Amino acid sequence: MRTILHLDMDAFFAAVEQRDRPELRGEPVIIGADPRGGRGRGVVSTASYEARRFGVGSAMPISQAYRRCPHGVYLPPDMEKYAHESERVMEILRRTTDLVEPVSIDEAFLDVTGSARALGDGETIARRLKQQIREETRLTASVGVAGSMLVAKVASDMRKPDGLVVVPPGTEAAFLAPLPVRRLWGIGPKMEEQLAKLGVTTIGELVSLDPSRLERRLGTHGHDLQRLARGQDEREVTASGAGPKSLGQEHTYGEDTDDPSRLRATLLQLADAVAARLRAHGLRARTVTLKYRDERFSTTTHARTLREPTDSGGVLFETASALFADVHQDRRVRLLGIYTSHFGEETPQLELFREPPPPTPIDRLRDEVTSRFGSDTITRASLLGRRERRNPSDKPPR
Repeated sequence: MRTILHLDMDAFFAAVEQRDRPELRGEPVIIGADPRGGRGRGVVSTASYEARRFGVGSAMPISQAYRRCPHGVYLPPDMEKYAHESERVMEILRRTTDLVEPVSIDEAFLDVTGSARALGDGETIARRLKQQIREETRLTASVGVAGSMLVAKVASDMRKPDGLVVVPPGTEAAFLAPLPVRRLWGIGPKMEEQLAKLGVTTIGELVSLDPSRLERRLGTHGHDLQRLARGQDEREVTASGAGPKSLGQEHTYGEDTDDPSRLRATLLQLADAVAARLRAHGLRARTVTLKYRDERFSTTTHARTLREPTDSGGVLFETASALFADVHQDRRVRLLGIYTSHFGEETPQLELFREPPPPTPIDRLRDEVTSRFGSDTITRASLLGRRERRNPSDKPPR
């Protein structure tokens, strides 16, 4: 079974403005106006949830929005700022999985099937992403978790804002059944009207309809719609770009700590986890970045470029430890992270044709054991009894 997430930022443009301008918090904010104060010919790009209570919504003419909410704050869009915030969010998503497919400036699909062993189930990953986005951007997102892109997309819209809806495998049809048919991809106003003539207004009624009646009305498209209505959607998440720009992992402590042995153990655990991901993707990294957040919530990143690219946990640990020694002061630590980047870049000219060294025997053994029996079946002796739980709220492994 696949695990697909659909993440949708809440009232994205309006939320960015409310974050940056405290006087707008709690006010009905409408993005899309021209400088004439809401009476122009533009359309609404985004409305804050305070504005939506007055019936203002996306794609509505500004003049109509103004009639419904004359006391709202009407602002022209600042697309450069929103694009910058969007890239920050997408980078957070790419830390979790390489399979991230942005579908607009404020939403994306993620396939996290391959991340389960390292990061937990879909719900755990979704909660972690929501927390990271809130901490790093001060914005909120709603997430749907399901076995297909369609169902994840529908789920993400069910409990906005700041929502999380999980649709367990096998419950897709029951989840979709009471919803209006317009929730399905490919059903617009005209299609909705044709289905209404057949007595179909909900997705469950579409599933129950005699296929021959549906085919007479819609042709072969009717068969496809009934499959979607059951939650059957085989489309795959397609990552944008030529490959991952970075791979990494981080850990947030349940309580800030200054215990040297615990900090060292965390770096070692992170280094091994990131190295395993590199080897799984057939990648070697030339740049290692340490992410460090102290008890004051001050967050910094420090990077070092290696002479040769690596996929070794030992090399990552040594490099991250040196960076940690450079940045760590007499403060308690809240978060540590190790990220790798610059994959597949050319080595110096003299080594251009040299075959890259294979993984060490111990790395091959670790990969084989963990792939067969799980990530917790083998560990370093120095980590015995010191492995950090992946998230303070996670249950310990059985």
